[in-house]
Amino acid sequence: MSLTVYAEFNQPAFTPQKIVVVGLGYIGLPTAAALAQAGHSVIGVDVNPRVVEAVNKAQSHIVEPGLDELLEAAVGGGRLSASTEMPTADAYLIAVPTPVGHDDARTPDLSYVFAATQAIAPVLERGALVVLESTSPVGATGQVIERLAAARPDLKFPAPGRPESEIDIDVVYSPERVIPGKTIQELSTNARALGGATPRAALRAARLYRSLTSGELLLTDDRSAEMVKLVENAFRDVNIAFANELSVVCDKIGLNVWEVIALANHHPRVKILQPGPGVGGHCIAIDPWFIVAQAPEEARLIRTAREVNDAKPHFVIDKVRQALETMAREGKPDARVGCLGLTFKPDVDDYRESPSLEIGRELSRLFPGRVVCADPFEAMLTERDGLTMVATHAALACDVVVGLVGHREFRTQPRPAGVVVDACGIWA
Repeated sequence: MSLTVYAEFNQPAFTPQKIVVVGLGYIGLPTAAALAQAGHSVIGVDVNPRVVEAVNKAQSHIVEPGLDELLEAAVGGGRLSASTEMPTADAYLIAVPTPVGHDDARTPDLSYVFAATQAIAPVLERGALVVLESTSPVGATGQVIERLAAARPDLKFPAPGRPESEIDIDVVYSPERVIPGKTIQELSTNARALGGATPRAALRAARLYRSLTSGELLLTDDRSAEMVKLVENAFRDVNIAFANELSVVCDKIGLNVWEVIALANHHPRVKILQPGPGVGGHCIAIDPWFIVAQAPEEARLIRTAREVNDAKPHFVIDKVRQALETMAREGKPDARVGCLGLTFKPDVDDYRESPSLEIGRELSRLFPGRVVCADPFEAMLTERDGLTMVATHAALACDVVVGLVGHREFRTQPRPAGVVVDACGIWA
């Protein structure tokens, strides 16, 4: 199927649907609330009873600007509820995690997607639409179709050579394109790729998502849409790797990387990103590995970028170790370290794949009793693993201060008097 921009000429008026959103995490919960706000009847399904209980009380278990108000209106208006049980519906949106393994091949883990698929299968009725939103390797939507077909031989699913008129269940891949901290805003404005297993499925999904976003709706096939999501994040990862590698080079030859980048960016065709302690989050730190896993010999640049970004936390740790060794030689063997920020990016409560969290934990292991950490979102950190959390002023008073995440709270503070390892440019 070639790319088509969805046009609304002669399309039917908005029709409310009963929609199930499977997975009430950083993407699923805002999506469910936004669909309810759009006028649909939405049921969020999650395996965690605490999440379900919180949603039914109109309480968010994540921090996202605008989400609390959206939940209050949706739940209070009777358009959104949550359950651990899978109901029947007109449409099912799967928004569950898709991590990668920590083996050398970094193999994508689709177990959550397949578990959601198996939960949906028994309640499917003819005419339903199934949309996979979880970031997935190319071919995952096809695997979902195969599993649904195996579980429900009484229904006809998309298959090579099968006419659309004979298909009972339409299946689509449509990846989210939002950033934490702006999820609500971007859900309603960003363009969206809609990869249908058939053209009819893509068109059905477009009619549904038009009620969610004013952005362009781009219709294609499922495999192309799967690759689009991976390519978007691999592109960003490669550009971040350039900045991170540049920071290491500048450090070695005694240059200020922040000044070098600022000056270079005055070139009309140059826009270098800012370096950091690594790359985190559930997208950029993971998605490029999906491409590498499927084309390991060909994806050389993508693999190298991942390796550069994965190595950056070790560089930061070595800088701290060197500073402490210097202090020990100067008669201060018990110098303390204060780490500022542990989330994967500024001003969000998300710790998934966070290089800053990795750095804080490793420094705490290497120098027990001498490392403290500060983060304004520490209440959301469920696994502290030996971390000692303190207020910002206490971390800033340490002998070595490590700037890891540029939270607003930190950027208002003057540069500390001690040794500073500024990995993200808080005081650049």
